[in-house]
Amino acid sequence: MIGEFFRILFAVLVFPGGLFAIALGLLLKGVERRLVARLQRRIGAPLLQPFYDLVKLMGKITFVPDLADTNVFLMTPLIGVASMSLAMAMLPIAGVYAPSPMLGDLLVLFYVISLPALSLMLAGSASGSPFGAIGFSREMALMLAYEGPILLVIVSVALHVGAASGRGPMFSLAEIVQYQIRHGPLILDWRMVPAALAYAAFIPANLGMPPFDIAEAETELLEGPLLEYTGASLGLLKLASAIKTVAIAGLGVALFFPNGPGGVLGVVAFAAKCLVIVGCLSVLKAAVGRMRIDQAVVFYLRWPVLFGVLSLAMVAIHV
Repeated sequence: MIGEFFRILFAVLVFPGGLFAIALGLLLKGVERRLVARLQRRIGAPLLQPFYDLVKLMGKITFVPDLADTNVFLMTPLIGVASMSLAMAMLPIAGVYAPSPMLGDLLVLFYVISLPALSLMLAGSASGSPFGAIGFSREMALMLAYEGPILLVIVSVALHVGAASGRGPMFSLAEIVQYQIRHGPLILDWRMVPAALAYAAFIPANLGMPPFDIAEAETELLEGPLLEYTGASLGLLKLASAIKTVAIAGLGVALFFPNGPGGVLGVVAFAAKCLVIVGCLSVLKAAVGRMRIDQAVVFYLRWPVLFGVLSLAMVAIHV
């Protein structure tokens, strides 16, 4: 029992969460910025600029606005970092790492990956800024729109793997990965293609990337919920965003194409897959403008929901 506790602690603080997730997340942020700059014919910041920014911010003082709720204002960045490190510890990496059953299954992970959005909403409401309040309302509306499709995706995958294994819905992410190692990635199964498309649509909204960066909207809300944050607190929010990039991309990898070698090469393969996902997001970021909140909500209640329902229906018919 004690050994399992230290294994979980290592997973949260070092690998695949903690130090590994921080390093990979900041690197992915640097790649994203660099690629977008090149696509827009700019030189862009150095690849390691997110690391420099984090070090700079962590050395500065955090100022709390007079109208802010001090405790909530200071706690929300910590919630974001802790929840994403926990989420990374719950993600299996094929041939390299299998999470402890004590951490929970795919349904628990579904709630854990929602915590950064909730902490961002709390940050906006606790700051006392009208821009933060508007960002709060936008983030809440967007979250309500995209949570439905991701739940449909999770149920579709769980039902498909469970039925193929001769059991009920399979919500163990480690067993979903093992199933794909034995039978091939789910992305190659025609019944899972709509679910994969729904998940692909979910990623930019969950990460707050264009065209769904509506809650922060620099040109309208001046970063919205982040406007009043400075110093180490802002650094922690940026850090949570970096780890979240790895967690959301890694969840997509685990659900649809986790297959790869073991050992160090398995870690490299996982990082490369996350890099491909971030590269696609960077192209999207450089190519499109920001949607209005009503356009984004209608989009998610229409197409990703349709894809999720379609995949679920096809899986249910063939059970």
